[in-house]
Amino acid sequence: MIIKKPEIEILSETSYEELLKKVERAGRVCYKSEENIKEGSAETFIRGILKRGHESVVEHGSITVRIVCDRGVTHEIVRHRIASYSQESTRYCNYANEKFGSQITCIDLASGFQYDLNDEKDRRKYEIWKKAMEEAERYYFELLEAGARPEEARSILPNSLKTEIVVTMDIREWRHFIRLRGGHAAHPQIREITKMILEEFSRRYPVFFGDLKIEE
Repeated sequence: MIIKKPEIEILSETSYEELLKKVERAGRVCYKSEENIKEGSAETFIRGILKRGHESVVEHGSITVRIVCDRGVTHEIVRHRIASYSQESTRYCNYANEKFGSQITCIDLASGFQYDLNDEKDRRKYEIWKKAMEEAERYYFELLEAGARPEEARSILPNSLKTEIVVTMDIREWRHFIRLRGGHAAHPQIREITKMILEEFSRRYPVFFGDLKIEE
């Protein structure tokens, strides 16, 4: 069994500058102020409309992200309706195959829940979780060896199973996602992913996400 931490990767090929120009051109139609488009005007314009809550304008830009997380987290991600999803399929993926290392991969529980493995209580919880994952892997492979297809054997696989999901949302929906999934009431593992997304978005697309914060 492989244990790994979650990760994200931005797949969008549209540059920040292209997003700025597209959103500004669309937004200025509302005010018929196209004549004010000039070098450097987009950031100021977009920052102003976001401050006023006119977020429908940023729906004209979208971002695609590849997320590596556990399947439990994806159950929450796909509840966001205004999005497109493509996810690794346990129906068709056979984890006994060499390309998967002939092992299942699980997302590290200690990472999202910030376990201190020097603490006796946290270490005990982690050991129980790890044992359960190893048992799930063992029975999954036994079922395959007994002639089951991957779509049958997947019923044994745990929520902690690593999966990959490609998510495309418009910028307004990403802002909603970050506000909701980055809050203190959010599940710790989806909050962990959201922090990664916001950090990368803020670096790549500052005017669209620079006003959002995730409190520690």
